[in-house]
Amino acid sequence: MFDMNEFMLSKTIDEFKQQGFAAEGFVVDVSSERDVVDGVSAAEAIWGRIDVMINCAGIVGPSDVPITGYEPADFDKVYQVNLRGSFLMTRSVIGVMEKQRYGRILLLASMAGKEGNPFMVGYSAMKAGVIGLVKSVGKEYAESGITVNGLAPAVIQTAMNASTAPAQLARLKEKIPMKRLGTVEEVAAMACWIVSPEATFTTGFTYDLSGGRATY
Repeated sequence: MFDMNEFMLSKTIDEFKQQGFAAEGFVVDVSSERDVVDGVSAAEAIWGRIDVMINCAGIVGPSDVPITGYEPADFDKVYQVNLRGSFLMTRSVIGVMEKQRYGRILLLASMAGKEGNPFMVGYSAMKAGVIGLVKSVGKEYAESGITVNGLAPAVIQTAMNASTAPAQLARLKEKIPMKRLGTVEEVAAMACWIVSPEATFTTGFTYDLSGGRATY
């Protein structure tokens, strides 16, 4: 597991170990090429192979802000984590998976990347970029035994939403026909299937998890 928050990383690894799982954690900033390369190399050295990579590192950035008030520095920061991080993680881990002719890569996108959320231009643009990354790399590796897919949730109840403006969060929730936020458990259940050995004939695709918001 990678995380740049050392305390939370250690806490999560301890929880896994208490449940009987073998787990290792690495302090990694996904926007740093050196961190990502070193982290992937360390994981490969311990386990001998990497079968699954799920990248869900992301930040919201400014919300409820029109593009004219959106600072370029904030746009760049969202890019560094959400899109550059997805690129670096995919680029690094796929080299390991090529050796074994098998792998499952899942990148967390967002409904914002498909539909565009007004007043969240940085987040929407970067998640659209993640969807493009999935399409491109999925096709590149379609004959390799490695699948590359995305997952585009609507709003999920996580700590990440604490930084989203309440008015913006209310607008996003109103767009969901089920009139509720998704749960982490629902995301995990769908992600588990996408990265499972059973998911053999889908690549370059971004699945919806939207409570009825996406109907296409």
